[in-house]
Amino acid sequence: MILRQEERTKLDQEEDSLFYSYPRFVTHVDDGFIQQLKDLYREKLQSNTRILDLMSSWVSHLPEDMKFAHIEGHGMNQEELAKNPRLNHYFLQNLNQNSKLELADNDFDAVLIAVSVQYLQFPETVFAEIYRILKPGGIVIVSFSNRMFYQKAIAAWREGTDMARIQLVKSYFKAIPGFSKPEVIAKTSNTPVFLQMLGIASADPFYAVFGYKLPRKKESDSSD
Repeated sequence: MILRQEERTKLDQEEDSLFYSYPRFVTHVDDGFIQQLKDLYREKLQSNTRILDLMSSWVSHLPEDMKFAHIEGHGMNQEELAKNPRLNHYFLQNLNQNSKLELADNDFDAVLIAVSVQYLQFPETVFAEIYRILKPGGIVIVSFSNRMFYQKAIAAWREGTDMARIQLVKSYFKAIPGFSKPEVIAKTSNTPVFLQMLGIASADPFYAVFGYKLPRKKESDSSD
């Protein structure tokens, strides 16, 4: 197991559906982070493909000039998802209670998890489901900064450094045979420390971990 039981715990043990029962029509990262995420999506995603925006909200941060065949949304708040203009369809589900996705095998070209991976208590089961529903060659992009709902993030995330969190997300990919070696983008804030001490806010750091579902090897390829 990639996480011990105590590493999966949250400070707020109240039912997640209560916490997410009212909408939050805000962005949880700054404009610089959002632009970097859009640029990454533009580079890694292809137009006219099928996208699963997992743990989404009222905005998906997809480039406005890119059109997709279908964008499926998932989240915990009906009002937020209903307001998201990029979603063709969405569903509500608490992945910490039920990690099984009612989606077909090999059906999506990309799965996106933006600034929310820190709330998964059973990431290995979620990533196994992501692998199942991805087409061979499909990509998973997990992005995050150093912000979080502290009381809802798992202990392994709360107690780790930014670099430790990158390693944690990499371990989620590595736990599932068939994913490529995860790649990392890490862009930390370049605001000088003395300006931060004067109360001038630093930019959000931008982290992304991504990997691909490897095509199945033919039987002849696996023989000695």
